[in-house]
Amino acid sequence: MGTRPWNRKPRYCLLGGLQKMTHPRNKYWTLWSVLFVVLILIAAACGNDNDAVTDPDAQSSMVAANTAAADALSMMPGEGVSVSMARATWSEGYVQAAIYRALLQELGYEVSDPATQMLVPAVFYPALGEGQFDLWVNGWFPLHEALIENAGLSDVVRPIGSQISAGVLQGFLIDKATAEANDITTLDDIGDNLDIAALFDTDDNGKANLMGCDYGWGCHDLINDIIAHNGWGDTIEHVSATHAALFAASLGRYQRGEPILQYVWTPATFTAKLVPGEDVIWLSMNNPLPDEVGVVDLPAEQCPAQPCQLGFLSADIRVVARNDFLAANPAAAKLLELVKIPAVDVLLFALDYEGGASSEADVREAADRWIAANRAAIDGWLNEARSVS
Repeated sequence: MGTRPWNRKPRYCLLGGLQKMTHPRNKYWTLWSVLFVVLILIAAACGNDNDAVTDPDAQSSMVAANTAAADALSMMPGEGVSVSMARATWSEGYVQAAIYRALLQELGYEVSDPATQMLVPAVFYPALGEGQFDLWVNGWFPLHEALIENAGLSDVVRPIGSQISAGVLQGFLIDKATAEANDITTLDDIGDNLDIAALFDTDDNGKANLMGCDYGWGCHDLINDIIAHNGWGDTIEHVSATHAALFAASLGRYQRGEPILQYVWTPATFTAKLVPGEDVIWLSMNNPLPDEVGVVDLPAEQCPAQPCQLGFLSADIRVVARNDFLAANPAAAKLLELVKIPAVDVLLFALDYEGGASSEADVREAADRWIAANRAAIDGWLNEARSVS
């Protein structure tokens, strides 16, 4: 994927100077083209034998008109098809949802605004299985596999494409100053030592307050499982709230020179403001959950305990859709399979609108800028999608 966002601070100039771009659907041109061909066919059918077209040039013109109409129809394979789309509650997924919606609209699909249906994964997947939605673009794998399996939806829905492939890290960060002063390199150093854990106590109960994950997110249960698996219930307390509030609280404590212990994923604004290796470090784990065992390729200045095991496998971000929707809409399925959005671009989206504090207009504008900047690749995806319809 090239330079990863956690290895450097991203710069806004990557998207600077791009202009907003609208995307006409050409619906009316398509309808008039079809109507024109239909009128020709009716006239031909109603004529007598003497009216039959025998001139080769006239016949060629009719063939050309038919071909043009067929081509026009194939440009909009989703014409007349409504698509119900949701999006996740984490702001780092807002722009991606807007991008996918716009691209589906370019194929002629009528797509609901995902901003009106913001759900946590534990609520979304059952709703997807019940047919309330056709898709969302915020699937995290393998993290969300259990949510789909536990809801009994393995034969009903499936992930498709690889929006971001193995480009998402999750784990626990602490401030570098506290880490170096107390020789902390692993979460075990905190969970196995009451005195060290007390350094991160924010509510005076003697336990380290781990700023964690929203209720209903896949990471919420996984963090609880990590604590239970390692017997850290007496030393580490998982604090659950909205991620924006937890990020803001930890950032404030860092700025006051206080210790922080924060669950983080990338790409996210947290690691752009507090940079691993400079302001914070990743904590390794000695005893991750069996399904989450894996070494992450991070340098020692970012993750001092080598080999670095964050306790979470690197994740793919993928679209999740109903199987019946994909089968009935091959053009949409092909598009969802092809779209890729670099992780660094997702981070830049989040920085552009400060984690969702701005309006939906800002989200749509960021999506439009990305589409304009990647027009050549997008046209290739759209043409390939049209070719299978």
